[in-house]
Amino acid sequence: MFNSELTKHLAELSKLEFTDEELDKMTEDMTDIIAIMDKVCGFDTSKPAYALDAVDYNDLRADAHTNSYPTDKITANAKNVKNNSFVVPKVV
Repeated sequence: MFNSELTKHLAELSKLEFTDEELDKMTEDMTDIIAIMDKVCGFDTSKPAYALDAVDYNDLRADAHTNSYPTDKITANAKNVKNNSFVVPKVV
């Protein structure tokens, strides 16, 4: 599919220069890329997106509210606190 002549032609159009070794490597890389894209093009998109999801939502834990750590204990050792939040220098 992708050969060194096509790679040379594309390199010439792109104003790129390759040594023979680089040209061979580039040809191999382009062949691999095209093979991957052929696999992507063959992907069945007729199924809805949610049907392709690998997560079984029935196995997830329940969303339960729990109390957090007390704010006053979290900010106790801070140098500068305002409205229960850490105050830090402005970074632009």
